[in-house]
Amino acid sequence: MRTQKRTKLVHEGRYLAEVDIELLINADEWSPYLSVADAYKLDDVRAALKAGDTVTAARYGRIFTLTPLAV
Repeated sequence: MRTQKRTKLVHEGRYLAEVDIELLINADEWSPYLSVADAYKLDDVRAALKAGDTVTAARYGRIFTLTPLAV
């Protein structure tokens, strides 16, 4: 089994987070996939952004505020 580093984007409301994860790569048909810890990390980031808690979300990655250019 080998791993590959990736950056996932999590968008919730007016926030966006860049979260670093590792994909697990095997020779089976389910490959590539996330580890359980990385899946929970993405869930925690999404929940924190949904609640507006940018401090908690920033523990896992970079946080951005999205600004609409036109309405």
